[in-house]
Amino acid sequence: MDIFSTMKISASALKAQRLRLNAISSNLANIETTRTPDGGPYRKREVVFQSTSLGFADALDSRMRDAAQGVKVSHVQASNRPPLMVYDPDHPDADEQGMLAMPNINLVEETADMMSASRAYESNVTVIKSAKRMALKALEIGR
Repeated sequence: MDIFSTMKISASALKAQRLRLNAISSNLANIETTRTPDGGPYRKREVVFQSTSLGFADALDSRMRDAAQGVKVSHVQASNRPPLMVYDPDHPDADEQGMLAMPNINLVEETADMMSASRAYESNVTVIKSAKRMALKALEIGR
């Protein structure tokens, strides 16, 4: 695998992790949202990744050498977890029994996911910086 393939793979991972961080921040921002335009409480957003080839030239090159692929976000889906029901008869969105449907979002789980996505992002930035340094060192060899 050459340096540019390494950079392309890491760049695709950077984009995917950025979208994951956006979904996590949306989840955290709406952790108390009980009413949405779709009706009902906010539903947690989950990012689904998918491996992908990097184009025709890269596919041709991968057939001749190692198979290099990238990652992309396949789609962002709403969680299928049922909402949390809490007793709050004073809330305007509560039903006749005083039960309020709250988003089923765990703060600790979202924080752990955010830390994981941040570390993955940082790792891919480090890979790109290392590949750049190797390319510059290779150019210095010719001097």
